[in-house]
Amino acid sequence: MPWIKRILRALLWFIATVAVLLLLGAVIYRDMPASEVEAKWATPPSKFVVIDGVRLHYRDEGSGPAVVLLHANYSSLFMWDPWVATLRDHYRVIRIDLPAHGLTGPEPSGNYTLERIQTLFERFIDERGLQRFTVVGTSIGGTVAMRYTAAHPKRVERLVLISPGSLEARVRGRTTPTNVPRAADILGYVTPKAFTRFLLTNDYGDPARLTDAVTDEWYEMWMREGNRLAMINLLRQYVSGGVEDKIRAVKVPVLLIWGEKNKRVPLALAYETQKLLKNSPEVKLELLPGIGHMLVQEAPVASAQLIRRYLDERQPVKTVADASP
Repeated sequence: MPWIKRILRALLWFIATVAVLLLLGAVIYRDMPASEVEAKWATPPSKFVVIDGVRLHYRDEGSGPAVVLLHANYSSLFMWDPWVATLRDHYRVIRIDLPAHGLTGPEPSGNYTLERIQTLFERFIDERGLQRFTVVGTSIGGTVAMRYTAAHPKRVERLVLISPGSLEARVRGRTTPTNVPRAADILGYVTPKAFTRFLLTNDYGDPARLTDAVTDEWYEMWMREGNRLAMINLLRQYVSGGVEDKIRAVKVPVLLIWGEKNKRVPLALAYETQKLLKNSPEVKLELLPGIGHMLVQEAPVASAQLIRRYLDERQPVKTVADASP
């Protein structure tokens, strides 16, 4: 009968559609087990330390004055590879994957507030035995670095901020998180690599500079089990209220680095941040022409040379007397 054939065709079409969706979910969009991601990425000098129930991934390389690097939102400590290669011959370079990112992965308690992230960072610094160091942060990492510096001025020698996102219009001054619709949760299950590339491209001054290697790195960190939903939950808990007061509370020398074509955190906010840092003894602003928000990825060599020059110029000159026993 014709109607039976139509029903069978419809049923076969439905089964085929479900099969394709399941195949896509299982093969293309599925979470990658943490063990699988770590087998590829957690090679020496990667290490892990458990702090207050959170297994933090970090790398500690080189020797000399300590420099701590905090990555951007959606990124990982691997974004700093060009900087580490430039600094580790003369500096001890420490970098960490924040909760919901990289090989650290989700926070077991589900607490992704800035206060919680800062507390974990404070305890990590203590665990590493650091007494005085330079702290560098970009995007959300810059916000965490700035907050730490405001709270612990005697521990920080210098603060380096690369377009921190705390003054963005979307989050600035809020005492409650922004509304992230539940529909966004689909990105926790279906995340094409093209979406990763789109996000990065939008934050480059010149999209042609985006490499496949950077896209692949970001995508594989996103696909680590639990990371995508954890990032969304972080967005749902992010509150930057009172950020102006925290910037004013910084009392150490500061270097601001900004991409001149930064659309996410526009250049005007660099100048405003500079003015808000009125209690800092020295504020230096470096602009990179043609570069966007993802400054370290877009200009790895130029930015690495810039930070090396800045740190070298501020190290005490060793004399013969200093070297004598």
